[in-house]
Amino acid sequence: MPSISAAALAPSALVSAALDLALPPACAGCSLEGVLLCERCAAPLVSRLSLAPGVRMGLRAEAPPSIAQLEWCAPFSGSVRAALHQLKYGGERRLARPLAEAMAARWRVAGAGGDLICPVPVHADRERRRGYDQAVLLSESLARHLGLPCERALRRARNTRPQFELGRKARLTNVSGAFELSRRIPAWRLRGRWVVLVDDVATTGSTLAACAEVLYDAGAVAVSALTVARER
Repeated sequence: MPSISAAALAPSALVSAALDLALPPACAGCSLEGVLLCERCAAPLVSRLSLAPGVRMGLRAEAPPSIAQLEWCAPFSGSVRAALHQLKYGGERRLARPLAEAMAARWRVAGAGGDLICPVPVHADRERRRGYDQAVLLSESLARHLGLPCERALRRARNTRPQFELGRKARLTNVSGAFELSRRIPAWRLRGRWVVLVDDVATTGSTLAACAEVLYDAGAVAVSALTVARER
């Protein structure tokens, strides 16, 4: 294996490289040693590459402003579900790299536009407990692949129940008003931008739409969304 100088690596890559040496990875899907996702378990992530762009989300009229385009890599099942579970709850941050690579490949094929990557944030309390925000890890890696800027433009103003615990109608109420602009960046930096929201899984689109509402209010001209998986 060719050596890589420390100067050539970003801080996050340095951490991952150190982890690879100290704690060799195992496939999230089948536990094969030496890889984060083996070829067989990673196959679903490229299964949609040859397909036309995905659905445009027909959110109901009473929902917040809709997402211009939703794209995803694979259904939320099998090895993809296992990988996302390990990323979110198992502390396996390194999985953000292959997952983001798959997202970038799909976006190059199907993305209609976008000039700014923005993660869908978890609540600060949850990020402190977990030690990271998985959407931020995905967004930063994706931005590097696509050559786009990444801004943590949103914050979760209140902690919400996990969406998977709720029905379709309850999900809208759960995230309504849950997001606001981050204090990290001035609102003018969003004006005229086409924002690509990034999250791990899309279900009904309620969370994405709630985020889009804030971004549109800040002056974004369009908001699309890209996720690793979509739950049917």
